[in-house]
Amino acid sequence: MRAALLVVLLAAAAWAQNVEDVVKRGEQLFATTCGSGYCHGGRGVGGGAPRLAARGFDQAFIATTVRGGVAGTNMAAFGGSLPGADLAAIVAYVARLNNVQNIAVGGGRGGPPAAPKLSAEAARGQALFTDAVRGFGRCSTCHEVGGFGIPVAAPMHDIPANAAALKALATPRVLTATIGGQAMPALIVASKSAGVTLYDLTVAPPVLRTEEPGAVQTREGSAWRHSTVIGRYSDAELGTVLAYLRAVVQ
Repeated sequence: MRAALLVVLLAAAAWAQNVEDVVKRGEQLFATTCGSGYCHGGRGVGGGAPRLAARGFDQAFIATTVRGGVAGTNMAAFGGSLPGADLAAIVAYVARLNNVQNIAVGGGRGGPPAAPKLSAEAARGQALFTDAVRGFGRCSTCHEVGGFGIPVAAPMHDIPANAAALKALATPRVLTATIGGQAMPALIVASKSAGVTLYDLTVAPPVLRTEEPGAVQTREGSAWRHSTVIGRYSDAELGTVLAYLRAVVQ
């Protein structure tokens, strides 16, 4: 029994060391590839490009974006220009900046679950759900399904019947928050004595913020509408996305 436990502990220690090695390599690569002042800045903050640290990104979303880029922006696709090991290291490092637990390295532990078998229509819907061509106007910017996307919104359970119902979807959790005199649509993640954590929905992708409890005032309702953020999809495409969601959401 002791020998078996020792083997397990040694394997866990080796895995953790491997992750730390990959993250450290990713930090070095990020500094030379992504961390310049006109890109994302050191440690993912302070550059001319959007902040990457503490955004709530999951590893699957990070990998998709780094590989495929973001259309219509200066975020290039690195999938064809960086060796696979370097790409994986940068993804692991950005995942660490976003406090991802169980970072996957080399396709191992901590990666997204295996995708279910989908019909042709549902498979098209899956591709549309994470479509990098739409930039941050894709569904996975705010929704996580099957290990892909950012869980800004609560997990989906009741799938709308059609595109019109999806556009008209009620969003009662979206409030109007006022911080320092500035009003913004927001989703409250946690409100504790230590601080208020919320997603600022003013921009895409939403910004995860933590503020002093007394610095945030909220009121019910907001001018934010779901139909606005999915405007890059046609009704036919939205119908295909819904077919995918019906196939995978339990």
